[in-house]
Amino acid sequence: MLEKTFEPQAAEPRLYAQWEESGLFKPRAAKATDGAADAYSIVIPPPNVTGSLHIGHALNNTLQDILARYHRMKGKAVLWLPGTDHAGIATQMVVERQLAAAGNVGRRDMGRDAFIEKVWEWKAESGGTIVRQLRRLGASCDWSRERFTLDEGLNAAVRKVFVKLHQDGLIYRDKRLVNWDPHFQTAISDLEVEQREQDGHYWHFAYPLAPDEDGKPVTYEHPVAFDEDGKATEFETRDFIVVATTRPETMLGDTGVAVHPEDERYAGLVGKAVILPITGRRIPIVADDYADPTKGSGAVKITPAHDFNDFGVGKRAGLAALNVMDAFARITNDDVPEIPADLVGLDRFAARKAIVARAEEENWLREIEKTKHVVPHGDRSGVVIEPWLTDQWYVDAHTLAQPALKAVEQGDTVFEPKSYEKIYFEWLRNIEPWCISRQLWWGHRIPAWYGPNGEIYVAETEEDAREQAMSDYDSEVVLTQDEDVLDTWFSSALWPFSTMGWPEKTEDLERFYPTSDLVTAADIIFFWVARMMMMGQHFMGEVPFKRVIINGLVRDEKGQKMSKSKGNVIDPLGIIDELGADPLRFTMAILSGTRDIKLSKQRIEGYRNFGTKLWNAARFSQMNEAKRVEGFDPATVEQTINRWIRGELTKAERAVSDAIEGGRFDDAASGLYRFVWNIFCDWYLELAKPVFNGADEAAKAETRAMTAWTIDQTLKLLHPVMPFITEELWAELGKEGPARESLLIGAEWPVLPDAFIDGAAEAEIGWLVDLVGEIRALRAEMNVPPSAKPPLAFVAPDAVTAERIARHRDLLLTLGRVSEVNSADAAPAGAVTFVSGSTTAALSLAGIIDLTAERARLEKEIAVFESDIGHVNKKLGNPNFVSRAAPEVVDEQRAKLAEAEEGKVRLQAALARLDAMAGA
Repeated sequence: MLEKTFEPQAAEPRLYAQWEESGLFKPRAAKATDGAADAYSIVIPPPNVTGSLHIGHALNNTLQDILARYHRMKGKAVLWLPGTDHAGIATQMVVERQLAAAGNVGRRDMGRDAFIEKVWEWKAESGGTIVRQLRRLGASCDWSRERFTLDEGLNAAVRKVFVKLHQDGLIYRDKRLVNWDPHFQTAISDLEVEQREQDGHYWHFAYPLAPDEDGKPVTYEHPVAFDEDGKATEFETRDFIVVATTRPETMLGDTGVAVHPEDERYAGLVGKAVILPITGRRIPIVADDYADPTKGSGAVKITPAHDFNDFGVGKRAGLAALNVMDAFARITNDDVPEIPADLVGLDRFAARKAIVARAEEENWLREIEKTKHVVPHGDRSGVVIEPWLTDQWYVDAHTLAQPALKAVEQGDTVFEPKSYEKIYFEWLRNIEPWCISRQLWWGHRIPAWYGPNGEIYVAETEEDAREQAMSDYDSEVVLTQDEDVLDTWFSSALWPFSTMGWPEKTEDLERFYPTSDLVTAADIIFFWVARMMMMGQHFMGEVPFKRVIINGLVRDEKGQKMSKSKGNVIDPLGIIDELGADPLRFTMAILSGTRDIKLSKQRIEGYRNFGTKLWNAARFSQMNEAKRVEGFDPATVEQTINRWIRGELTKAERAVSDAIEGGRFDDAASGLYRFVWNIFCDWYLELAKPVFNGADEAAKAETRAMTAWTIDQTLKLLHPVMPFITEELWAELGKEGPARESLLIGAEWPVLPDAFIDGAAEAEIGWLVDLVGEIRALRAEMNVPPSAKPPLAFVAPDAVTAERIARHRDLLLTLGRVSEVNSADAAPAGAVTFVSGSTTAALSLAGIIDLTAERARLEKEIAVFESDIGHVNKKLGNPNFVSRAAPEVVDEQRAKLAEAEEGKVRLQAALARLDAMAGA
């Protein structure tokens, strides 16, 4: 007999160990009859090796595991390939902090080789945390194939790709602006930049106009007053032009001032120049659409080496790009010798204060305007990111993007939901060169060597680079390898094929590439999905995956983003410790159909109750001697309830299979919930009780066997979503009856024939279920005490209904909690009538409820609903509320309105029934 409750804390580690030991996480052996459709493969989005399991991981890996377990049970050779990402900047930061905490020297004092050795030591000791945590979630990955983006095989793949792209002219070195992190002294990707809104200032500076070529002063008439139509009515003569900036320190590198080509105020100044304060450098005034006449003065200072927009203006206008900061964001005069010595070496923010003070002292500071603006910060360092001009390695992403675009346009790869294709297209059609070099030590070191005269030799090994150098030198020379490493996303872009052994021609590549699905989040469509598409097309000649399933973002129950500072983070490991993995997984699945998933612990606890309901149903079946029977054939059952549940199970199998195949995990979970709770537990087992307790031994034996068989099939259907409790029930229930042939994870997915759906049984049990449901709803609406058993009368039933009444009288008495079941030509006095299908029935409530008190109760509750409706309508009718309130707050109010309106309608119907009863 089953224990009273399922204990996940004890069962889950034991069950997971059984799965691993069984070898079923690995793809099954190939068969001679296998075709492409007989393999299913999916690569895990590699979590950072520094990471711990968060709720986003729980969602993403639950959905992947559902697919892997489902296709495995369908008989396919399934490869779910796991691994972790070396996470260059994150890992380096962790180890540096550890070294500092232990009182060790910094990495620069330690030296590169010694530091890298320390990182590998850390990886060996602590790098497997998230892999262990994925096991706790139930992830059925093939751990024997686990990869790491810095392992030997992937290192070889990365070097080969770099060299080949360089040979093809698709990797090159260039001086461009990058997101520079002054704390780590490295370029970082857009994904590693966090935009933070903060208080700041616009400093308005007056740049004096430079004399013309003949040395004559330059002035112009600047409008200072306007009429109602915006036409200038007053002017003042100016010998300066005002620009505004939030970063005064960058003015040291200004090489131009831009105005809009159609801005009449400055039309006569285009081609002339200003004298840059402090440096005294003469810089031109240029016309460019980037300048917005409606903002500030309409004139913009241009610093090509320190602003991404300015870099573009500089390119178009032919302006020089002058660096005025070093890698630590300190002022340097390497490019601008005119910078005063007292500013050189200052931190950028100290320089800002000094420049503003000088502007005020020299009277070219015109105004200080407070503002709120968005400032980029490094997500790891927390410092303000500096756009910085530096030499880096780049990929010609535009060229590589074209096949990747075409593949999705023509349907070789599809997105689910399809709406995400728009994001993919928009980014690839406007793609910029991809900066792939990072000034870190932990990562794939760039396979490029420099000769004594600066020549660059790109090769897979230093030996190959030396061979190249021999063509330029008469004797062997010292080569120096590039100090930089590759962007982490570069190695991740090769993940679908490098993890299967490329560049070697392996059996895994032959069998499992391209992969079937990729499950990932929308925020890395740019950084990962698109780049995998580019690399897969270029090196494999095929898309890396046939379908991309985008999962939503998990938020708190109010729709707010989870963050430690808000205290609203749900820790999946804490949930697993307390409630088990299955409730968390089921919650993730059933809520996965929206872009923003509103999650609360209470929701997860609710689905823990779902697992308990299943456990109790199995226990109840055991107590009623429902055992698996050797050779039992559900096609031969005769009892109406058994033919009915067989059909309901068949429909559930169809719905769940179709939903998982379509990546609609919410529909799959909802279908499972409805079948297990609402159909099997609430109705079938209730309908089976009289049979279990009856004297018809044949009916009893059939129903016991059917119950056991149905539970078995249900466990199979539910296993991909809730693997632990289903595997435990499979084992426990398998102790009776014929021996199990395998663990549930290796069982065959049920594919039930259409003939199992019995229209007659469905109609009859449907009639009974609907009727009892109507009786129960009516009792609740009319506030009938649970202990009361009013008589039930059917009004002029037809012959079919009369037969059904006779067959199911006992069930109606029990399930409807009525004292008697009769037929009548008309509804009895004091009865409430209702219609269920084509059947009219009457429930006699005279003497059971107090009509006056019940009317007062209903009217009071209706008034409460009306008050709520009026209050919410007032809110939603206020344009300021709708436009200013957070979207989740507006949605909450709309849901509250719908609930109140539905409640009002329901109670008004009950009141109408009461009036009809009183008038009868």
